[in-house]
Amino acid sequence: MSTVGAPALLEGLIERLAARLRDALRRARRTGAPVLASASAPWPGVHDPLAIARASRRTGEPWFYLEQPARQGAALAALGCVRELAAVGEGRFGALAAAWRELSAGALCDEPAGPAGAGLVALGGFAFHPSGGGSAAWDGFPPASLIVPELALARRADQTWLTLALEVAPDDTGEDLLARAARRLRELREAPLPLLDPAPTGRHRVLSPIPPAHYEEAVARALELIAAGELEKIVLAREVEVHAPADYEAGALLGVLREAFDECFVFAVGRGEAALIGASPELLVRREGQRAATVALAGSARRSADPAVDDHLGERLLRSDKDREENAIVARRIARALRPHALWVTTAAEPALVRIANIQHLATPIRAQLAQPLDAVTLAGLLHPTPAVGGEPPARAEKLIPALEGLDRGWYAGGIGWVDQAGDGEFCVALRCALLRGRLARCYAGCGIVRDSEPSAELAETEIKLGALLPLLAG
Repeated sequence: MSTVGAPALLEGLIERLAARLRDALRRARRTGAPVLASASAPWPGVHDPLAIARASRRTGEPWFYLEQPARQGAALAALGCVRELAAVGEGRFGALAAAWRELSAGALCDEPAGPAGAGLVALGGFAFHPSGGGSAAWDGFPPASLIVPELALARRADQTWLTLALEVAPDDTGEDLLARAARRLRELREAPLPLLDPAPTGRHRVLSPIPPAHYEEAVARALELIAAGELEKIVLAREVEVHAPADYEAGALLGVLREAFDECFVFAVGRGEAALIGASPELLVRREGQRAATVALAGSARRSADPAVDDHLGERLLRSDKDREENAIVARRIARALRPHALWVTTAAEPALVRIANIQHLATPIRAQLAQPLDAVTLAGLLHPTPAVGGEPPARAEKLIPALEGLDRGWYAGGIGWVDQAGDGEFCVALRCALLRGRLARCYAGCGIVRDSEPSAELAETEIKLGALLPLLAG
């Protein structure tokens, strides 16, 4: 393990922060209300935000990590909590967006610079259902929650930026604030990620809280509703538990995931002693200025180690009426949701194949030029849940999903991401994920059910999707 902050960098960042803190103290004492202050600086050299976050985390503090390795190593990692924004219910996205606009508008920060995510940000995620996960398993993961971190690291290609934020109260002193900032920076460490134990002592137990046969029955019931005209599509998920002989190490698992799934969004949201980790292939929304980008990802097939067989499976997926219909339902709804807020929306004429380590999907890119400056949180609320994780029509599907599945989705099939002061940001869909708590991992995977679905085939597809994490979690 080594300290990562070069003295010149740390001194420069403290110097920049000192100026912000002086102004923040004056405002806080004048208004009687706390003020956010932050400073950012480029960090020369090659750095791994995940390794730094893991090595520098204080016991029990919240942490965050999001990386898409194939996109020039784009990564954002964060530690600590200066302020948490939380909301519940149907209006949770609007409430979060408004709270962030008000908070960030009053913050004293450096001018935006560096890669996406550099500077003052709020990051976290939201549950699938407006009321969130009600079970004890999802304790610490509210229906919608964004945290303004104390320390954030943003990287793209060979650029890494460090941001430090503090909340300044009227009765604070400049000396105490600077001492707190310096202490946090001195704690920065970078250590290699731990390796997974290739031969763990003890046995792993893999359990299905609800028998697989129940999933096939749920699919069969959904097909009856589709045939009766009550639904066009519905996504049904399964939960699998893995009981390990020792506590899971999130850093080791994430290190493997980003190597194996470099095209995906590899993510972690840590709250208390729990962490939601995953490798999601699906972008919910990315907002850059007045442009919004998303993707309709639906329709799946397995991969093969034989290139000829793999190509055949991909071609068959591209020609599958069932899978193309599933993808088209998602694309139509996304475009319909964006049009009232956009000057134009473009949808690719044909879906393309997206291949990741153990599965391939049909993907239809969708882009929009916004007519008004909607922020990333608001856009996420407009699109969530897409039919790729919910159903069509949405209101009917969302009522049926809990009854048919019989599980608490929590943040599974919700969203993970961030937003900055300008409203730019991105959220991925929380798929191919596991909730870690001590020695227990809860894994989730779901499939889209349309009129030509077959219960046994859908069950087999969940096994393929669970294959992203189960081999790592079960030793």
